[in-house]
Amino acid sequence: MAHCASLHLSLAPTTSDRAVSFSRAARTRLVRIRCVSSPSKVASSVIERSSSPSKTGKWQWKFDGNSVNVYYEEHSGKSSENVKNILMVPTISDVSTVEEFRTVAKDIVDREGSINFRATIVDWPGLGFSDRPSLNYNADVMENFLIQVINSPDSPVKSSEGDLIICGGGHAATIVVRAAGKGLVKPAVIAAVAPTWAGPLPIVFGRDSSMEARYDLLRGTLRAPAVGWMMYNMLVSNEKSIQSQYKSHVYADPNNVTPTIVQTRYELTKRKGARYVPAAFLTGLLDPVKTHEEFLQLFADLEGKVPVLVVSTAGAPKRSKAEMVALKGAKGVTKFVEVPGALLPQEEYPLAVSEELYRFLYEVYMADR
Repeated sequence: MAHCASLHLSLAPTTSDRAVSFSRAARTRLVRIRCVSSPSKVASSVIERSSSPSKTGKWQWKFDGNSVNVYYEEHSGKSSENVKNILMVPTISDVSTVEEFRTVAKDIVDREGSINFRATIVDWPGLGFSDRPSLNYNADVMENFLIQVINSPDSPVKSSEGDLIICGGGHAATIVVRAAGKGLVKPAVIAAVAPTWAGPLPIVFGRDSSMEARYDLLRGTLRAPAVGWMMYNMLVSNEKSIQSQYKSHVYADPNNVTPTIVQTRYELTKRKGARYVPAAFLTGLLDPVKTHEEFLQLFADLEGKVPVLVVSTAGAPKRSKAEMVALKGAKGVTKFVEVPGALLPQEEYPLAVSEELYRFLYEVYMADR
């Protein structure tokens, strides 16, 4: 299961303050934010039955002569005054789905105050409830999708230039940061929930030429018509494998891995074309960068340009933790927090994630007043 590359980290509480100046249009604002650990009182565990979205639909992504139906859902609160729009993008994995951010979205939009929020969650092409055509998926293809879903006139994401909040998990977070650094998207705020950059095999076995050749062979085998499905079913698409990986490192608490979660994720792996994106992710083709230094530079490129929240977890695997620890106090990171969980805190402990996201947004937007 591709989740094994998702990166999180653990850190001790800190009380250091950091002042960062952000240019926005013709003005400058100062945001002063403390780096803190999330209090345990918001560490609510996984909620299986979250509220239904306000609206669902399919949006057509145009790429390389293909029209791909992309699933999205919108969550709206009661208030229509001073509403800020949030785009939430799930972690990339073989069981990636909008469902992992549903409770976070619902909790955020249900809060009423001087600032209110509307959230749109989109599935990646080739994952979740979106179409899964046999494209040559790589990080640039996924970045193209992200750019289009944000900037297209017919996009389901409601925003005007420079006012969209983007929250992504895992590789999705890093692809957002990369696109923003290039100026291809212009978010008002970025929330990176356990940002990752290395696929499951590269993070364990590296990227030398001999390993890259093996990855190419495995990728080709997984994409093949008959043998590909056989191998995919053996390695990924079976309930025992999904349950094992969730209990070992995807969730922090094995008791939170319920039969319902295993069954619904298993069903995602049985959808037509389900193996194409995981074949790319597993073997590193969806990696936004190739080195640790490039990963840090992506965040550094946003210094003073956009507020960035990094949400880490207390129970991540060792290699994932090592990468995430490097973002503590790193250039371009406005606020760094820790919540309970392992590789999917937004799904296992959604209220902890939503609390930290809401606090950060409130701090950022109240600084303008």
